[in-house]
Amino acid sequence: MHKLLQDNAGETLMLLGNEAIARGAVEAGLSFAATYPGTPSSEISANFFQMAKQSDLYFEYSTNEKVALEVTAAAANSGVRSMCIMKHVGMNVAADAMMTLAYVGVKAGLVILCADDPYMFSSQNEQDNRYYGKLSGLPILEPSSVDEARQIMPYAFELSETLQEPVIVRTTTRINHSTGPVVLGEITSPKTKGSFVKDPFHLVTVPAVSRNLHVRLLKRLDQAEALSCESIYNFIHGKGPWGIVVNGVSYNYVADAVRDLGIEDEIRIFRVGFSHPMPGEKVKAFLRGCEKVLVVEEGEPYMEEAIKALAQEACLTLPIGGKAPHLFSRLFEYDPAMVREKIAAWFDVTLEPTVPLDISDVPEIPQRPPNLCAGCSHRATFYAVNKATEGMATVKPNDIGCYTLGFMPPLSAGDFLICMGSSVGTGCGFSQVLDDKVISYIGDSTFFHSGIPGLINAVFNNHDLTLVILDNHTTAMTGHQPHPGVDMSGLGQDGYGRVSIESLVKGIGVPHVSVIRPYNIKKSVAALKEAIAFEGVSVVIARQDCVLQARSLKKQTGRPFRVDPQKCANHRNCINDLACPAFYMENGRVCIDESICTGCSVCAQVCPENAIVPVKEKK
Repeated sequence: MHKLLQDNAGETLMLLGNEAIARGAVEAGLSFAATYPGTPSSEISANFFQMAKQSDLYFEYSTNEKVALEVTAAAANSGVRSMCIMKHVGMNVAADAMMTLAYVGVKAGLVILCADDPYMFSSQNEQDNRYYGKLSGLPILEPSSVDEARQIMPYAFELSETLQEPVIVRTTTRINHSTGPVVLGEITSPKTKGSFVKDPFHLVTVPAVSRNLHVRLLKRLDQAEALSCESIYNFIHGKGPWGIVVNGVSYNYVADAVRDLGIEDEIRIFRVGFSHPMPGEKVKAFLRGCEKVLVVEEGEPYMEEAIKALAQEACLTLPIGGKAPHLFSRLFEYDPAMVREKIAAWFDVTLEPTVPLDISDVPEIPQRPPNLCAGCSHRATFYAVNKATEGMATVKPNDIGCYTLGFMPPLSAGDFLICMGSSVGTGCGFSQVLDDKVISYIGDSTFFHSGIPGLINAVFNNHDLTLVILDNHTTAMTGHQPHPGVDMSGLGQDGYGRVSIESLVKGIGVPHVSVIRPYNIKKSVAALKEAIAFEGVSVVIARQDCVLQARSLKKQTGRPFRVDPQKCANHRNCINDLACPAFYMENGRVCIDESICTGCSVCAQVCPENAIVPVKEKK
């Protein structure tokens, strides 16, 4: 049995933050979950996917975050506890449904788990999704530790049912991807089937209905603020004259800093875990007992703005610091040393300087730019496109996925990127205003997520662009999750359908469609030249299994290759044109690391002397 399904309340396990969240949801009686995978939230969904095979939990990888929220909204309005999981930028996709779902509300608990990514470890922006609480009128909860991430989940479902509204649980990468001791709670038996009561005058959001629903939402928001003031997740400790207001993982940094600086008797800490709506009356009472206050929050000055407004309402004039050039930045993650330094500066406390470790004898760490895996078929596709367009002026919008890593030289397969699916839409715009040939790249999972509307737009408006769909049969970037184009029987799963990308593209009306096998460079270049020369919309589907997933499924891969020093003229085309990480230099000569070479043979096709040959099989 999956470790998160075991009914072993009271036991302590070392869990990843995402595992703790999944366990907390199971303890709450979760019955229905849906997601589109996105780091740093991916492991929550991976655990649900595994648990669904061994329990009554229904779980699905939805086409995108909007669809995931729609299916969970239906389940929650049928009386079944549900959960929708996404990363922070996924909330932008789900927001269309979420903003009106806040009016409609829910019958059973619905938790929207949103994982923010300060420092953009795996994201295109750093947006602070606490503002979605203000925008939608929905409550937000924020855990400060791995164990609290488990604890807060049953509370979130109960809060959702009390307010009859979805509840947003906002985490950050440090919570999702930290490991810590978690004390397990009791598992509540899930309710897997519900009933839907028809009530169109509360559930069908035509204007006359929505006007009344908005009134109801604002009343529930007032109720939520009262609950926020009473919540055990908004607590105060310490009795000193200096105040610190903090949320999330920064609470741990603050607690350590206060102890390290020896100012425990001077500090009162207000940890905010129920952050929208802010506990207004509780904040005002806290401020009245302080001489000055520092707000410690990663991201935007969300709490700081609210606290300053509350201070003004209460006619308080104490200094309140937070985001400022000499204090905290709106950029990136915080760390313990930074928090300690800023607290000392704001409260004028002596900070003993730390002696930096002498690393003068340590060699400089070499730069490690992001790179595609050895044998990745995307590298072969990018190379083939570059050969097919030699001498041409091109613009190449790219998209979100592993293949984004091809934007750097020598592949240079990415000139513009905004968000999921943007390569097709922006390709339409570029094609209209530029004379350059537009070649857009998109992955198979991303195509299903949000690339299809852009392609329909291209066909309808007859834009002149070539779309290369990089079909590696998985959602590779976030850990090999399935999508509608995956043959699930190959993964040992039954009960699923499958959508053919080729049939879908032809059904849209694309007039020129071809399929290539990227490892066959000569045929790929020829097919790409034909597609690129076509005036209008053309689609090339580059179809090849993700090499990492193929290995994990023990599918047959080729023998590794080596460089024959007798034939090699040291032109270095292999390194200069492909930049495969299996290559390395030794004594000024190109070599191949056979331990990571996958035998894709692309480099052998590129070598003008045929000096790259398969390693002989051992007898």
